[in-house]
Amino acid sequence: MTLKEELLKAREENRALGHFNVSDSTQFNAVVRAALRADEPVVIGVSEGEGKFIGVHEVAALVKSCRERGMRVYLNADHSYTIERAKEAIDAGFDSVIIDGAKLSFEENVAMTRATVAYAKGSEKQVLIEGELGYIGTSSKVLDKLPDGVAITEETMTSPEELSRFIVETGVDLIAPAVGSVHGIIASGDPRLSISRIASLSAASSVPLVLHGGSGTTDEDFTAGVKAGLRMIHINTELRIEYRKGIEKGLASDPTEIAPYKFLGEGAKAAEECAYKRLMLFAGKVFTNR
Repeated sequence: MTLKEELLKAREENRALGHFNVSDSTQFNAVVRAALRADEPVVIGVSEGEGKFIGVHEVAALVKSCRERGMRVYLNADHSYTIERAKEAIDAGFDSVIIDGAKLSFEENVAMTRATVAYAKGSEKQVLIEGELGYIGTSSKVLDKLPDGVAITEETMTSPEELSRFIVETGVDLIAPAVGSVHGIIASGDPRLSISRIASLSAASSVPLVLHGGSGTTDEDFTAGVKAGLRMIHINTELRIEYRKGIEKGLASDPTEIAPYKFLGEGAKAAEECAYKRLMLFAGKVFTNR
């Protein structure tokens, strides 16, 4: 199946795909193992920084290898801030690309997104283009306070009218609106999702809705958000935290250990468990701890 077909299937079954960012092959393998264990498709995301570290073509080759073995693994270029970066991912064979103009004016965002869509449609590869409408920050770490300018109030969140207009004017395949989430985790507690706003946006949208900044969101909000129309959910900060905790546990258990696979293995176990629980939740399945 293509990613587009997976999203259509998710809509029919009223569930959401899990999207997890990775920085290295250890995280990648952990997320893939989680997807196999959950028997669910999974989207691997790499940001511009993550792509530079793991290698754009290298991670594309990893995904291709998984698909050749029958695994439902897909690859997304997360938050490309320029058309040039988006083109690189399109040419490398990614399944989808996010062109992020959320901090730009509506008109500038439309222009950059429309140009990216045109390039993708002109290529031989079937690449989905996702637009972002509504600024929710850029960090993937634990923050002391909300970033300035984030759209988390009913007045500043994405409206159905501007969402519909953006889709028509750009031709995007997916859209990530501002519905109350924030990139990263706020130490004092993340803002809650606006389930009513998700429902109204879903009714006004002709393309699947994507939630960015999912880390820290409650299970209850996730479940309600999926029922209201979310079809893909991004998790990054949570996975990074669990990965680091696992590595720290591995190092602490034997301070003299120098074999990377031993202490990184603990990080992989923690990352896999994190991804597994989220995949099961997004699919409406009951999960059990190992």
